[in-house]
Amino acid sequence: MLHLVLRAAIAVTLVVDTVVHLHLAPGYQQSAPSGIGAGNLFRIEAAAALVVAVWVVWRGSRAALLAAFAVGVSACVTVVLYRYVDVPALGPIPAMYEPVWFTEKSLSAVAEAVAAVGAAAGLVVSRRDRTGA
Repeated sequence: MLHLVLRAAIAVTLVVDTVVHLHLAPGYQQSAPSGIGAGNLFRIEAAAALVVAVWVVWRGSRAALLAAFAVGVSACVTVVLYRYVDVPALGPIPAMYEPVWFTEKSLSAVAEAVAAVGAAAGLVVSRRDRTGA
């Protein structure tokens, strides 16, 4: 039962992450309309989060939980990093320093963190279930 609740929570938070990134993407793409741009990176993040959310609901396997953990942690670390550190452009990846928190940005960061923590908990629960502990 706990495993199902965790899977649902992970999926919901990844869908929240998807919706926020898709909503914000057009405005962020304006900074580099012909390049990769932050908007396209947001769309890639949204697609990854949505695919993993579906995978977690459909299978709930350790691999799906690991993917959810990776998506949640990578996105959360990235938003916090670019909030507090002025990282320069790295090859085709644009500089995305934005030293403010606003509602949608905060919502996605919290959703990403919850997805990562939920996935880690799901991995612990699934390991415990497999070992019979």
